[in-house]
Amino acid sequence: MARLLLYLVLVLPFLRGSDGAWNQRQIRKRIHQLREVQYFKSFYTRLGMPRGVPYKPADEGYITQPLDHFNRRNNATYNQRYWVNEEFWQRPGGPVFLFIGGESAESEYSVLAGEHVELAQKHRALLVSLEHRYYGASINKDGLTLEGIRFLSSQQALADLASFHLLISQKFNLTQKNTWICFGGSYPGSLSAWFRLKFPHLVYAAVASSAPVRAELNFIDYNKVVANSLSDPVIGGSEKCLDKVKESFRVVESLLTEKSVTQLEKDFFSCAALHPPEDYMEFVSNLADIFMGAVQYNNESPGSDVRKICERMISASSAYEGLKAVNSIYMEFMGLKCVENSHNKSLSDLKKTELSPVGVGERQWYYQTCTEFGYYQTCDHASCPFSPRITLQFQLDICKEVFQIPTESVLQAVQFTNEYYGADHPKSSRIIFVNGDVDPWHALSVLKNQSHSEIAIFINGTAHCANMGPSRATDPPSLQKAREEIGMKLGEWLKSAREES
Repeated sequence: MARLLLYLVLVLPFLRGSDGAWNQRQIRKRIHQLREVQYFKSFYTRLGMPRGVPYKPADEGYITQPLDHFNRRNNATYNQRYWVNEEFWQRPGGPVFLFIGGESAESEYSVLAGEHVELAQKHRALLVSLEHRYYGASINKDGLTLEGIRFLSSQQALADLASFHLLISQKFNLTQKNTWICFGGSYPGSLSAWFRLKFPHLVYAAVASSAPVRAELNFIDYNKVVANSLSDPVIGGSEKCLDKVKESFRVVESLLTEKSVTQLEKDFFSCAALHPPEDYMEFVSNLADIFMGAVQYNNESPGSDVRKICERMISASSAYEGLKAVNSIYMEFMGLKCVENSHNKSLSDLKKTELSPVGVGERQWYYQTCTEFGYYQTCDHASCPFSPRITLQFQLDICKEVFQIPTESVLQAVQFTNEYYGADHPKSSRIIFVNGDVDPWHALSVLKNQSHSEIAIFINGTAHCANMGPSRATDPPSLQKAREEIGMKLGEWLKSAREES
């Protein structure tokens, strides 16, 4: 317990800075903490040990990586953090399960708990995980400067994985008989699929959970799924709830138009006065983030999910009062006294180059959206239930302001990413794409079988990366069935790998 408490103490002071509006940043960071707690509890439950009893931790190490894998005349290097868990491994021929890190710091729990760990226990696999370059402790001191950050990309990250494969193979005397399977969720889910796609001689199969493999500049489908989820009775939504949400934002818009801004500042606890037009956009985005976060992480956060939000919206005396109530519940859960709506403050936070070894890497991730993926969640569509002020151009302006990247370059980067990886038709083999229909990111993933071995599993009633956490007795039947399908398919592939070797 002391180890986890120390981890959370280290994380909490760094809850600032980020991509998107301020509330979105707070939600992502809180979910990051909650997942660590969940993995911690699962780990000790599996051991059958009282919390606080010492245990053998996973082995932590560092690999020296080239800063630029594609220019060997650049001799600069950095140290990348990894973990190894040999607890279940059947030497010498057991498989290797690789957990791929993403846009946040990793911890030893990446090889101690989760779906991949349960599968490793079943298949007697060696567990390894690699923290993504430029996140957590895997970054040089000057890594966040405009000059230093230019070596942050998914292509470099895949090359890191290839080097790590060599390190682990040499360290444990692995051969072709040791079958590698990689796992990842969200952006690391894409990396998992792409590692199999680009390095099929290194990794035999991949599980890609909630993986947005199709880059999208203007991701309008995100809020289309949010709207559908708010009206989905399976998870506690309804058409009445969605109508109330739409109405509440129309009222907010009218108050902004009528310049009744002081009332909005008071009713929604703004940390400072709102200045048009940029702060107005931050303000409506922060309100929208509460609903977007409740959908994307439905049932992960005890303070907010679709059912609770819809109950509060419908039971209120008016749509506007419902929005106030939802905002207050969110703030109470997050421990906030006010909400930061200053656009200048957001830009200032994104420009900071100080390193943090824990938490979510906000500056780094926004840089990747500007240079590779886009993924900008906008209301540039009539079906969006929020404010039309949430535009693509507003978010593209951040790329130019913070990183000096013009709009045309962002567009070209997104197009290249899809050409390089194949978007949602990657033409690979032995990949399982797992998605939940509640999760807005499923709109950019693979939802139908591409071949007999590029398999899509679509889970009814689940949100972002729902299958990746430790299994629980309370898992819905659809999730339990998906876990069984994943386990069976991996068992088949491991068997075929043994027969081939």
